[in-house]
Amino acid sequence: MRGTGEQVARYADMFAAMGAEPRLRIMQLLLTAHPQGLVAGDIQDELTIPASTLSHHLEKLKNEELVRVRREGTFLWYSANTEALQEIINFLYAECCTRNKAIEPGEFAAIGQAAKCGPERKTK
Repeated sequence: MRGTGEQVARYADMFAAMGAEPRLRIMQLLLTAHPQGLVAGDIQDELTIPASTLSHHLEKLKNEELVRVRREGTFLWYSANTEALQEIINFLYAECCTRNKAIEPGEFAAIGQAAKCGPERKTK
């Protein structure tokens, strides 16, 4: 089942938002700090992006629902929206290998839940 035109446009916008090198670096950094996230100052320090430029990039990612923001006191915490990232991965793989009938449609899309991070994560 291919995505509707509206879905394809939405995912294209999400990919476009991550298509700029600084925004892709921001997403990678936020994923390293998942689920807690990072305050803008820490992102700025780590990636050496000027504050005004960082603000623009974070706003673009937030507008495409790739990043979530929460306020704690005077700090804004940014975190990756892993559900949105999983959604676009599933969209890409929804029909993987179906043309040659190697697998059934949707079978590969269930690539597993996003890896758990934090205290609930089990280690070997």
